Amino acid sequence: MRQRIARLSFIVALLSLPAEALAQVTPAAGFTPPDETQSIAVGAVIFYDYTYTKSPQTTVGGVTFNPNSFNLTRTYINVTGRISSVVSFRVTPDIVRETIAGAAVTGGLVYRVKYGYAQFNFDRWTGGWTANYARLGIQQTPFIDGEEGVYRYRFQGTVYAERDGGLSSADAGASYHSNLPNNYGDFHVGIYNGEGYSRVETNDQKAIMMRGTVRPFAQTNSGLGRGLRFTGYYHNDHSAKDLDRNRAIFSTWLEQRRYNAGFDYMNRWDEANATSGQVKSGGYSIFVTPFFQEKGNGLEALIRYDQFKVNKDLDPRQDRLILGVAYWFPHAGGNATAALLFDYEQVTVDKPAAPVADQERFILHGLINF
Repeated sequence: MRQRIARLSFIVALLSLPAEALAQVTPAAGFTPPDETQSIAVGAVIFYDYTYTKSPQTTVGGVTFNPNSFNLTRTYINVTGRISSVVSFRVTPDIVRETIAGAAVTGGLVYRVKYGYAQFNFDRWTGGWTANYARLGIQQTPFIDGEEGVYRYRFQGTVYAERDGGLSSADAGASYHSNLPNNYGDFHVGIYNGEGYSRVETNDQKAIMMRGTVRPFAQTNSGLGRGLRFTGYYHNDHSAKDLDRNRAIFSTWLEQRRYNAGFDYMNRWDEANATSGQVKSGGYSIFVTPFFQEKGNGLEALIRYDQFKVNKDLDPRQDRLILGVAYWFPHAGGNATAALLFDYEQVTVDKPAAPVADQERFILHGLINF
């Protein structure tokens, strides 16, 4: 009996060895198991301002005055979540002023979705190609998302490509993004509806959006070289079949310890209908944001000039000048930011086809990003 028990104990111990050995195996050197922790986080973005319009004046009931108002121009609620190391998501409601004439809540604040997408991350399989992911749903468009990493003053107003280029910062579609190895740049390509996140698809055409950014001196010891980026963007779409709605942009962006700067040159091609013919428009934008202490901490300045011709075959040309002083409130690390910006904005039209009043505004802008 004792011999049977001894043999049985020996067999059980022998069978348990592979499992114990497997449990004691450590990952290979240099391998870190992917983090599969599920999580969800909530954040907020608020753009608020007080605007005084010097020109043009407004007349109501025979009384002429300078319009001025407190405004809540944008409020985001960001909900981001992680299902696994591969699958994550974002949902961002956008609360904005309704401006459509005849709407039931004209002038009121309405809810709409700015972002709502699933993201599939491929970093574990792509080596040095980091930030390697695909997105499906309403998401950032390639160019504006890329530029706003350098131009940090969206709370003053939209970037040139959106304000004068007719691009949208978000749209419904599918896209793919990846950083190049060793920080030499990145690319972002996608197929979108083309109407922007605030409108439904109106035709059977889709917009192809492609942005490529290179940082040729990313590995140099020069601070000037490391912060230099060259970007090309092409946008191919149609307002209807065979009616072009295209954009091409070349940009140079520069990030330095004491300032950020950028230059955008844009061309547009638009055909509204089969009989109107193609209209070519475009122009350029220059901005610089000096930091008096360090980026995102203390005093900064905003200097920006935009020039745009709505039709390159005609004389009228629009010029926009923005001059501002900002204060970014110090904070103890993290991504949360708060800032105030006081700026002057002037818009003039040179050689207009009909008289056009100059626009002049003084605005106190505020930003909360948490």
